[in-house]
Amino acid sequence: MKPLSIQFILIILCVLVSLLVVQQTEAVKSAKAPKVAKVKRQRIMCKNRRSKCFHKHVTCPIECPKVKPADSRTKGCFLDCYSPKCEAVCRTRKPNCNGPGAACYDPRFIGGDGIVFYFHGRSNEHFALVSDPNLQINARFIGLRPAGRTRDYTWIQALGLMFGSQNLTVDATKARIWDDQVDHLEFSYNGQTLLLPDGHFSEWTSPDSNLKLERTSNKNSVTVAISELVEITVNVVPVTKQDSELHNYQIPSNDSFAHLEVQFRFFSLSSEVEGVLGRTYRPDFENPAKPGVEMPVVGGADKYKTSSLLSSDCESCVFSAGGIGAKDSSLLMEYGTLDCTSGNGGGNEFVCRK
Repeated sequence: MKPLSIQFILIILCVLVSLLVVQQTEAVKSAKAPKVAKVKRQRIMCKNRRSKCFHKHVTCPIECPKVKPADSRTKGCFLDCYSPKCEAVCRTRKPNCNGPGAACYDPRFIGGDGIVFYFHGRSNEHFALVSDPNLQINARFIGLRPAGRTRDYTWIQALGLMFGSQNLTVDATKARIWDDQVDHLEFSYNGQTLLLPDGHFSEWTSPDSNLKLERTSNKNSVTVAISELVEITVNVVPVTKQDSELHNYQIPSNDSFAHLEVQFRFFSLSSEVEGVLGRTYRPDFENPAKPGVEMPVVGGADKYKTSSLLSSDCESCVFSAGGIGAKDSSLLMEYGTLDCTSGNGGGNEFVCRK
C-alpha cells in the first residue's frame, strides 16, 4: 500500500475541522439564550397633602428601582412631591455636604439660596439653626481653641427639634478613639431616651405618626422626618488626623470630636423664618457672605444663641410651642426643588435653578 500523501492528509484534517465547526455552530443556535432577570421597580406615592402630587403613583427609575436598597451605599428611589414633574429620582440616603440645606465640617453651611458660608459660633453653646412659628431646630456646638487662636474651632455635636408640643434630640456621643463598628448616635423624645436598634432599615415612629426615625446604615446614619415640615439626613463622623493636620485643629489624642454632618430638606417654611440657616430661605434675604472669599464667615452668634438645646429664647426666635400657623406657610415650598450645582467660580459658588 502506498503511503498517504501529506496533501491528502491535510485535506482530511480540513474536512474534519469544518464538520466540528458546523456542529458547534448548530449547538449554539439550538441553545436557549439565558433569561435576563427583570428588576422589579417599586411604585411610590406622594403622601404630602400640601403637594400638587398628593396621591399620585410614580414608578421608580431603572437606575434605582428600590426605595430602600439593601446596600446602604446605593442610591434609593425618591419621589419629589414638590417637583413640577412629580417625578421619581435617584438620590443618596445620606447627607450631601455640597447640596442646599447642608451643615457639615467646621461648620460649613449651604443656604436655601445656594450660597456657601461658615458660622463658627462658640464651643459648648447652643444656636438656633432654624426658627419658624411651627418649627425650631437648635444645634449644640463643641470645639477647642488652640493657643494663639482668637476664636474656637467648632462642630455641630447635637440637634434639638421642637414642633408643636413635641421635641426630639439627636446627639453624637463622645469618642476617644473613633471606631466605625460602634454606634455614636443617641436620641431622646419628649425628654425620654429613645432606643433605635442598630441595623439598616431599623425605624421608629411616634404614636401620632408625625415623626419618623430610620437608620440608613447599620450604625451612625439616620433620617429624621417630621410630617410636612422637614426631613433631615444625619451622619456621625470624627475629625480625622488628616483634617486636623490640614487645618491645624490640633485635635488631642484622647478625643476624636465626633460630630454631625446634616442636610435639611424643608417643606413648609414661612416667610418669617429665622435662624443661622433658616434666614437664607426667606424671599427677601440678602446673604452677607462675600462672593469669591475662600471661607465667607457670617455672624449672628448673639442673635441666635439659645439657653439650651430645647429652648427658643434667642433674640430673633419666632417659634411658638402652641404651633401657631404661619401667615403663609406655602411661600417657600419651591426651595425643596432647588437644583444647586457648583458653578465655574470654584467650590464657594453655586448655580440654583427651580
